[in-house]
Amino acid sequence: MHIDWGAGACLADDMGLGKTIQAITVMQSRAALGPQLVLMPTNVLMNWQQELNRFAPALTVKNFNQGDRKAIIESCESGDVVICTYGLLVTECELLTGKVWTTIVLDEAHSIKNRDTQTSKGAMQLKGDFRLLLTGTPLQNHLSEIWNLFQFANPGLLGTFQQFTDRFILPVERDHDTSRQRILKNMLTPFMLRRTKEDVLNELPEKTEITLRVELSDDEQALYDNLRQTAIANLENDRKNSLKALAEITKLRQAACNPKLVNPKLELQSSKMQAFLNLVQQLHQSGHRALVFSQFTSHLALVREELDRINAADNTRPLEYLYLDGSTSAQERNSLVKKFQTGDEPLFLISLKAGGVGLNLTAADYVIHLDPWWNPAIEDQASDRAHRIGQERPVTVYRIIAANTIEEKIIRLHQNKRSLADALLQDADIFTSISADDVIKLLRESVEAIK
Repeated sequence: MHIDWGAGACLADDMGLGKTIQAITVMQSRAALGPQLVLMPTNVLMNWQQELNRFAPALTVKNFNQGDRKAIIESCESGDVVICTYGLLVTECELLTGKVWTTIVLDEAHSIKNRDTQTSKGAMQLKGDFRLLLTGTPLQNHLSEIWNLFQFANPGLLGTFQQFTDRFILPVERDHDTSRQRILKNMLTPFMLRRTKEDVLNELPEKTEITLRVELSDDEQALYDNLRQTAIANLENDRKNSLKALAEITKLRQAACNPKLVNPKLELQSSKMQAFLNLVQQLHQSGHRALVFSQFTSHLALVREELDRINAADNTRPLEYLYLDGSTSAQERNSLVKKFQTGDEPLFLISLKAGGVGLNLTAADYVIHLDPWWNPAIEDQASDRAHRIGQERPVTVYRIIAANTIEEKIIRLHQNKRSLADALLQDADIFTSISADDVIKLLRESVEAIK
């Protein structure tokens, strides 16, 4: 890292390789220079406090989310580390930007990826001698995100946003210009440190990924096909309505999971639910424990209902579970993690958005994704809650996919198009956003085309 001359950096290690510990080491080395600030999502605040107390007991941790905030800022001195959520950065921006910090760390730094958000605007106003970004996914969707991250770390490095758009975004994303892609990568490399799981295979157990393809019943398939034809008609009539496209796609994804997600009054049994129950019962009988992820809390609610029904019918060997979603408080979240890590509940049901980051759940040796997402990097983040430093057993990741549905097409995109982040970091192909026409094409494709 180019700390001595003030250049910022992005630590972009894969999930689970210890970015927090590396950042704490940097802060320890700079403690005598002045107060330091760490910004993070709410769901990892308590984890940061615990890790700082554990690995850097000489540092004084001040929780900006508790107590007299003005007094905390005014009393900050060398050896102090203020931890603060992105939410408070927005509401207490004046207090936080009125101080000069010797080090500013942004955890889950992709939280500022959108330059038009208040969080991003607040971060850009912070004053610091050295800025460190921590994110396993420095780019999730578009090149504009990379510009914004480095505008924080090293203002001006990539030029103005308009200059960056003309020089890189349009040539790379629109024209697939690999020479411009390489130029951008070369510009970023000196300021971006990245280890992948492949780099530390000797430190991590094996990870196996399995796609479990589930055939829908005739009634489920008929429902899905009807919704697909309706979606095509609706999208062709209004190709520019992105919200409608999103709604149609979401409905199809839900239908592939469980008919009750489309209409709670439907009495159709879910083939995917049955496949899931069969899988977790087998894992439980063999003494394994699993993390279960879905992007739909409504889907997880149906899973909970089924588990409760099974447990009520036979409590001799219950499928006990813990549950976490976006409504879970930071304190309760921390308690649930401890309970899972030290207990013996076979299942931990987690919403993908709430649990994809900031959790260390190495007590599980299986991960189950109930529904896929377009960007495989998001799923990988979730899987890495179990496959990370500290895991001593091989980890198996299951993706349960409804055959002959949009879910298979999502998986095909995973296989054929690598993320744009990988393109920049590892010379992979470019993954671009999906247009309305692309969606219609996906929905029109025959079953044979996706096999």
